[in-house]
Amino acid sequence: MAKEELEVIKEADLTNNCPECFNQDMKITFYQKHKHGKFFHRTTDEVSCQIKCNKCDSIIYPVNWTEDIERTFKYYQKMAAPKRTTMRFTLLFYVLMLLLIVVVGAGVYFLLQGSPL
Repeated sequence: MAKEELEVIKEADLTNNCPECFNQDMKITFYQKHKHGKFFHRTTDEVSCQIKCNKCDSIIYPVNWTEDIERTFKYYQKMAAPKRTTMRFTLLFYVLMLLLIVVVGAGVYFLLQGSPL
């Protein structure tokens, strides 16, 4: 089972008013999803976002966004460039593949030789 992890790709302070407490101390953070398994590490193209007020510690959901927050979000969304999607295999994958190749090669060798094990 792959473990999912969110990596921060862009973080910025906002000077918009918070819809909850009307303070101007908010932070927008963009995350990119990474999956880690026993055989691979994958960087996906999924990007998520979170806007949080630093004073009242509330998360500002898109339903509560004002027009100013919406414009600021679109601006920072264009600036948040995710890393390209990749898939890297782990050492365990390569060891198992090498072991499989050796076993198949030995099997073919003994089959062609006609001698019992």
